[in-house]
This record gives sequence, structure tokens and C-alpha cells, in this order.
Amino acid sequence: MSSTFTWLDYSEQERRKMLDVVDLFKEQNTRDELGIGAIRDALAELLFPGTGTVQTRARYFLFVPWIYLDLERRKKTSNEFAAAARAIEIKLIEALARSHPGQGEGVIGIEARAGLKRLPSNIYWLGLATWKIRLAHGSQDQFHRSLDRYYRVMPARSRSGEAETPLNIQPNWHTGLPEAPEDFPDQANFTLRRVEADYLRDRIMTSVPTSLLAFLVDKGRDDDAAEYPWFHPQFSQFPPVNREQLAHARNFSEAIHGAALFYNFLLAEKSANRERLKQYQDELEVWAENQAARETEFSQWNQQRFWDIVKRDTTVHISLPTQNFVKSWLQLALAPDIASRLKSHAPARQLIQLRERSLKGKLARLENRDALRNWNGAAGAGRLDYRWRQAKTIVDDILVGRKESHA
Repeated sequence: MSSTFTWLDYSEQERRKMLDVVDLFKEQNTRDELGIGAIRDALAELLFPGTGTVQTRARYFLFVPWIYLDLERRKKTSNEFAAAARAIEIKLIEALARSHPGQGEGVIGIEARAGLKRLPSNIYWLGLATWKIRLAHGSQDQFHRSLDRYYRVMPARSRSGEAETPLNIQPNWHTGLPEAPEDFPDQANFTLRRVEADYLRDRIMTSVPTSLLAFLVDKGRDDDAAEYPWFHPQFSQFPPVNREQLAHARNFSEAIHGAALFYNFLLAEKSANRERLKQYQDELEVWAENQAARETEFSQWNQQRFWDIVKRDTTVHISLPTQNFVKSWLQLALAPDIASRLKSHAPARQLIQLRERSLKGKLARLENRDALRNWNGAAGAGRLDYRWRQAKTIVDDILVGRKESHA
């Protein structure tokens, strides 16, 4: 029966990505100005499946099912469920703010509080399915609408988890989920108990066993401070498949970064912003030096294998125009000495300008003065890290929790 609803999860995945884009829109350095996000997401999902750009801490993977299971036990109806869940999620913000005073780092909704529009349950919904903690298919709305019927065929799960599952009926949540602490959500915090950390580790190892995420929660170290996953001190110990994925991910990140910097250089030039123009001149020179330093690796890069990985090994759709743009950029950026001559290279200028026009039409900044005025000096200029920052925090939470002696 599960395959019947595959399209529901797929459409929900696309909608969730759009919500992530909206949440990150204010972070100028992370915006996908040149439309290469599909490739970035494909590699990120291979390396760190179930994670997301707006996720914060690992224990939310437990907070959400705890809230939902409690409401299911109380048999909140389909009409009541969304509002009841929201009330508890807002209450959770206050509890986490008390247990993590100061800036409340990692607390989703710490600024908006009761006005929060996108709840943790929404942010973690897909990841919960990827790690097979959530067994029910479909979107949150579909889940809520299904509950009345679910109650008619499924007995409420007691806190001891002793209720028997009727034959041929799948529970909404993994039955091995650790029980919530008695004081949840009033005294919630981000510290994983040992049993919880072990559970999340086991879910990852079972559901996405060949991912780099699985290796890290099993054999990783929580004291690593690598800026990018390919600089991880345990890189040589990674499984061969992950090392290959990271090699392609690094090459793409470093090569396409030149396009992002060059785009901002052209914007600075167009707006006659001398300070920004100097900034991007300097950053392009650093990029060119990096390209030259890794000339051997780039010359040996099997780009056909790269495309095989991002198109064949993932479910992410990469449009033909995106593929053509990236191939054209790589042909330019990896040519001998081109990086140092990029600023005056007419084909590179034309490529970036045409790409922006194809994505934004009349709102293209390089052709629309009004749109150019909205440029704040850093439009998608950051290097791709494939959710490494978010994944590393979640991995560290699990590794630290697995060291704890308490259950």
C-alpha cells in the first residue's frame, strides 16, 4: 500500500524545498541566484539525507513525534489536531527559551514566539519520514485529515506502547520511539538522553545506511571543526562511496563559486559600487588562486561521472537549461588560466547575464535598474557546503548524547 502514496511525499518534498527557500531568503549569501540549487540539493541529500537547511537541533526529531503521539493518544479529531499541535509547539518555544537562556540558539521561533508561521513539525516532517520515524505518508494536512479514520481502526497507543497493532494496519510512528520524559514539554531542552541518541543513530543507520550521515553518527567525532565535510579529519576513513561523492561535491562547490562571485562582481560594476567592486575583485583573485592550486584535481575530474551521480543516484530533477548552464560555466572556469582572466572575459559575462535573464526575466538585476537597487552587496555569494553546518550540529548532538551514561 505504501507505494500508492509515493506521489504525495514527492509533491510535499517539492513544497518543503520552496518553504526552505523562503526561510533562507533573507540570508543573502545562501540564496540560489543562478539556479543551481537542484544540484546542490541532490548532493546534500546523498550525503546528509533527512537534514534540512532550516533544521537546528537533533532532539526536534523526537519533539515532533512526542507531540503528535500525545495528541493521538488523546484522540484529537482531524478538525482539532492542527490547532492543538500548534499550541504545544508554541509552548515548546517557551520551555526551550527557559532552558537555553540568552540568544536561544537553535530554538525555532525564538523571535516570533506565538506568531511563528512555520512550525518545527513542518520543518522536520520530511526528515522524520526519511529516517523512518514517521511511517505515515503524505503531507501534514493529509495526515491530519486521515486521523478520524485512523482512530476507528487503530487503538490508542499507551505510554507503555503495549497496544497491539491490528493486522494490515501500519502505525503512524515507529514503534521503537523512546517515550517522552514525564515533564515534556514543560522542561524541554536539547540534551539527548543516551537512549534517545542511540535511537536516532539506529534510525539513521537503518534507513540511510550508505550515507555519510550514517558513518558520522556511528564513528564520527564531536570535536571536529572542519568548515567543509571534505576537510573532515576522518576523511580517509569514510567509505569509498562517500569519499567519491565528496570529491565531486567539492569540485562543484569550488568551481561554481566562481560563477556566484562573478555575478556579484558584475552587479557591483553595474551599480558603480567601488567598495563592493574591490571586494569581489579580491575574492575572484583568491578563487583563481584556488583553481590554479587544484588544477591537477580539476583536470582529472570525471564530469560525466559527476552528472551520473546527481541525476541517477537521486530523485532530484535537474532541468536541461540548468545542466547546460553548469556545463558551459565549467568549460570556462576549468580552462587553463581562465580564472585569472575572468573579469574581462566576454563569453563569461554573456553566460551569466543570459542565465540571470532566463531565471528572472524582467527582474534581472543586470538589466533592470530598479531591481539592481535591491541588491544589498551579497547575492548568493557563499560557497556550497551541502547542509554541512546543519548536519554537523545534529551529528554532534547525537554523538554527545551517546556518551551520556544516563538513559
